[in-house]
Amino acid sequence: MSIASHGTPEQIAAIAETLVLAYGLRPAEITRIPEGTATDNYAIVDQAGRQHFGKVYRTGSNLDLELASVELSEYAADGGVATARATRTRGHELIATHGRLPMSLWSYVPHTETAEGTLTGARWPAVGEAMGRLHRRLATHPAAAPALEPGAAICDVATARDRFARLIFAFQRKPWLGEFEAWALQAARERHAVLGDVENVLVGLPPLTVQVMHGDLAGPNVLLRNDAVAALVDFGPPAPGYLAWELMRLGCDPKSFQSHGVEKWLTSYTDLALAYRDANPSAPTADLLSSVRVGCAAMLCSAFPLSAPVDRPHLVDAALESYARARHAAALTILEQLPALEQVLRDALR
Repeated sequence: MSIASHGTPEQIAAIAETLVLAYGLRPAEITRIPEGTATDNYAIVDQAGRQHFGKVYRTGSNLDLELASVELSEYAADGGVATARATRTRGHELIATHGRLPMSLWSYVPHTETAEGTLTGARWPAVGEAMGRLHRRLATHPAAAPALEPGAAICDVATARDRFARLIFAFQRKPWLGEFEAWALQAARERHAVLGDVENVLVGLPPLTVQVMHGDLAGPNVLLRNDAVAALVDFGPPAPGYLAWELMRLGCDPKSFQSHGVEKWLTSYTDLALAYRDANPSAPTADLLSSVRVGCAAMLCSAFPLSAPVDRPHLVDAALESYARARHAAALTILEQLPALEQVLRDALR
């Protein structure tokens, strides 16, 4: 069998073997594409010309969690949420585990681009509707029923303060800092300095909804086709989290925020929130009204990706550097203008 491939010969041979034995699929082309945090990803074309997406898991140590993630995606799809579908093996498994490399195979979603930096116009309410449908479906997941939890627990400021202090110290110990490392050090100092303001932000939060969520609903995991959401991908395992944070994590996609400017972004985010409410009318209004405050606090307490040069240097590339700068600027801008932003959102959601 001759296969056009882009990847190491050993990986390609192992993937081809699994495709044949586990899926009964003969590949004609296997191409490595940008990787996820725990997977090596491949575009696959079979000999009938059909396209597939393959996720190869680097280790077998967390396959139970990976399987739970695939099952959550399938649960969402069964409820009418736009997702990519997992292809089952001949043995009806969602993850093939008997070959040299454990992998999952997915339907290919053609003619799409991610939502990272591309949210404009009608895409905002489309994304809001998709999130509303998703959260409405996942509210029925048996892993955890929706519950109200203190909003202030969205982040631990004391832990964040210690994390940033240790990060600043780690940068200062380096004999030499590159351009991004020097910027990350300064950004970490700025974050550390505003954590007192973050404490004040958290004090004003009411109890908020915690339920099963996507788990990693950021711009790169939302596939758009024209002005519609074609698929939500790369689910995490079913775990409860704050709806308000997942709303804002995607709604404040840093690159889209940066390209819009704060006033235009707020109008667009309001469109997203209104569409979300229409699609998930049982969601408490407090979650929507508090989402900007929750997102601001969570972003400012998070050390990643500023910490990447210290903790995960292999992840640092031009894309991550651009994301880090945009996310930091967005979080500080929102903190500065939070009262005015919340008032506009409150007026729109009455």
